[in-house]
Amino acid sequence: MNYGYFRAAAASVELKVCDTAFNSEKIITAAHEAAAKDADLLVLPELSITGYTCGDLFFQETLLQNALSALEFIAKETSSIQTIIAVGLPVKKGGSLYNVAAILQKGEILALVPKTYIPNHGEFYEARHFASAVNLRGADAGETIFISKKFPEVPFGSDILIRADNFPEAKIAFEICEDLWSATPPSTGHALAGATVIANLSASNETIGKAEYRRLLVKSAAARNFCAYIYACAGCDESTQDMVFAGHNLISENGKILAESAPFEGRMIFADIDVSLLEAERIRSTTFSQCESRAKAHKEICVHLKEKKFEGKSNFFRALEKHPFVPQEKDALDERCLEVITIQAQALAKRIRHIGTKSVVIGLSGGLDSTLALLAVCRAFDLCSLERKGIIAVTMPGFGTTGRTYENAYALAKETGATLREIPISDSVLRHFADIGHDEKIHDATYENAQARERTQILMDLANKNGAIVIGTGDLSELALGWCTYNGDHMSMYGVNSSIPKTLVRHIVEREAESFAKENSRGGQNKKLSGILFDILATPVSPELLPPEQGNISQKTEEIVGPYELHDFFLYNILRFGFSPSKIYFLAKKAFAEEEYSPEVIQHWMKIFYKRFFSQQFKRSCMPDGAKVGSVSLSPRGDWRMPSDASANAWISEIDSLE
Repeated sequence: MNYGYFRAAAASVELKVCDTAFNSEKIITAAHEAAAKDADLLVLPELSITGYTCGDLFFQETLLQNALSALEFIAKETSSIQTIIAVGLPVKKGGSLYNVAAILQKGEILALVPKTYIPNHGEFYEARHFASAVNLRGADAGETIFISKKFPEVPFGSDILIRADNFPEAKIAFEICEDLWSATPPSTGHALAGATVIANLSASNETIGKAEYRRLLVKSAAARNFCAYIYACAGCDESTQDMVFAGHNLISENGKILAESAPFEGRMIFADIDVSLLEAERIRSTTFSQCESRAKAHKEICVHLKEKKFEGKSNFFRALEKHPFVPQEKDALDERCLEVITIQAQALAKRIRHIGTKSVVIGLSGGLDSTLALLAVCRAFDLCSLERKGIIAVTMPGFGTTGRTYENAYALAKETGATLREIPISDSVLRHFADIGHDEKIHDATYENAQARERTQILMDLANKNGAIVIGTGDLSELALGWCTYNGDHMSMYGVNSSIPKTLVRHIVEREAESFAKENSRGGQNKKLSGILFDILATPVSPELLPPEQGNISQKTEEIVGPYELHDFFLYNILRFGFSPSKIYFLAKKAFAEEEYSPEVIQHWMKIFYKRFFSQQFKRSCMPDGAKVGSVSLSPRGDWRMPSDASANAWISEIDSLE
């Protein structure tokens, strides 16, 4: 249904403590507001019909009866909308009073879910008024409760799931405030029983530093349970006799905050939750399925949800990242880049120590990938207390080498302290063409790949000669597309970039350039290095295998295989979540503006991606060692195992059918 998106809303409505008539009107207004935006679920705060801060007035029959009457009134006044509404109130059952979440839809009271953990510490004294769901015994333990003649048997219990007949993957469960803060939250059992959406009706008061802790709890619950967590908190209209409430509403999905109202802002928030993403995460986590075997059976109540159309970006309550491998905020990006290059360096340092070598060989082209690889090698040598002159950086100019990349490779080796070797390959390749009978004027795959394999032969033989290892420079995006020559630049003895996508490679090099620009060094060496890196960043991505045109690069990779930002977008959603081409196409259209890439262009490059991804698996099946750095890897010994002769027909057919 709708590409697996479930729309949730959370709100802190205006209220008057103990004024159920006033409060019910505000709840009804909020429900219609949520329905107008096609919300599948609206979550309101704990005890929102009466207010949380009623104190001993909860013992008053007038308040309790008014709360039930208000609940029926809310049900009646929202009978025309399909939004599921979760609202809080006190309810008597047997000889006890319970703090419950009432679940409503289309004029029906679907269920009442009592709070499990009742706080009775610090400023909280709920045990004075309310019983715990854990203590339901005897007559109180019945599965239903009488509300009125209209609602004589309403399901009652903490083990209830709501699911839609037209969206069965979206199963909703409920807990109340302290339940989340406890050592064994009910939400864990709900998730193991199949709930993908957990709603929390809360009245968490505001104190210094509590908002951040609350945010952490919500994110952790969503991450640990591979679920969405909707948290609606009581607002500032609660009594301030002893506490202040801030209406801090949160929606998290799998540990990521999708929507949030700042404390004391209290507005209604919306988010489109990707249930299929959550299911994909659960399927991949074998430990989650092992825990599922211990789940207790839940009672399921079926509903029907309104079909939605996500037309235009304004009708999609979800921020989509064009560059999913790249954090959007500068501080987070800087931290990510430093973390990545540190992992690269540590991984290579371990390999160097294990082998006992004091030397490595790296092909230096003056492009981004080999630049990043060299920077990581330099850090690894520093970690091993080895002299950088043991880094043999080899520049191998050929038919397509331009002055710009040649000079940058030369300067980069010099400024990093590596030992530079220049070995031209043109004559060797021409002799090879003569040996195999290839016309040098025919610029085909043979013309290009012969150069790549000649360079690899040089690197391997130099490594043998110096007791060294060859450092691979190819990145994750190139491996996905097969944009490397089999047994050419495809091969090395350790690939330091193999799980880093092209879109992130650029940012890591940029961060290093910025860092060098800020550092002081004798003779201004770091500033020189920074300038070199910035010029490399400004150079078009190219394998430089075809002759230059008027001294400039003639072969631009992204004009041949497509924009890397699109391919990385496809790659992330395919590998991370297993999304279908139609869903990825839908997401790409939302993420990229029409003026960036038209739907036709997205469809074209998506088809290219899938064709290359399937046909080039044979290269990945025998790729060299290289540590996993990010969330995905294509190593057959790591994240990805795929037959080299798998058919892409089903995926290509789906792409061809896209509108």
